[in-house]
Amino acid sequence: MVLVIEIFLVVILAICVITDVKSRKIYNKVVYPCLIAVFIYHFSSGGLEALIHSFLGFLIGLALLLLPYILGGMGAGDVKLLGLIGAFKGGAFVFQSFLYIALIGGVIAVGIIIFRSGVLKSFFYFLYSLKNGVRDTSIVSKGSLTATYPYGVPIAAGVVLSIVADKGFFL
Repeated sequence: MVLVIEIFLVVILAICVITDVKSRKIYNKVVYPCLIAVFIYHFSSGGLEALIHSFLGFLIGLALLLLPYILGGMGAGDVKLLGLIGAFKGGAFVFQSFLYIALIGGVIAVGIIIFRSGVLKSFFYFLYSLKNGVRDTSIVSKGSLTATYPYGVPIAAGVVLSIVADKGFFL
């Protein structure tokens, strides 16, 4: 039955990634019904103890992205999606996923800074200016540091990586 839950989770993540990439939104009409279904599933399959475990996972998932949301670096849909993941798989899983999510998100952010800002071109100009005795410190443009991207992508990738890691394929 765990495999069915994981397949359902991956399908929900795929839907959220598509909507996040297309419209930069993770819709409540996807997250809330799934959340209710997950709570009902856990209660019916494991009783009150499983429901509490699921609810604690939900709270942990929300808490992990609450500060970035408050600081304006994250959308509310991303926070609710991580809460949903916690409700699906529990607190330990959502925390492990969060570590993968943060790493993947950081790599994507660095990639965006490099490719959107023309930092490679600036870096070569910087090296050229050092060689010729001129000091140029404008490697990264200010606009590239405020660039955003749909965080549903690293959330989904981190969760899939966690599922694969739990199955013992690596790590």
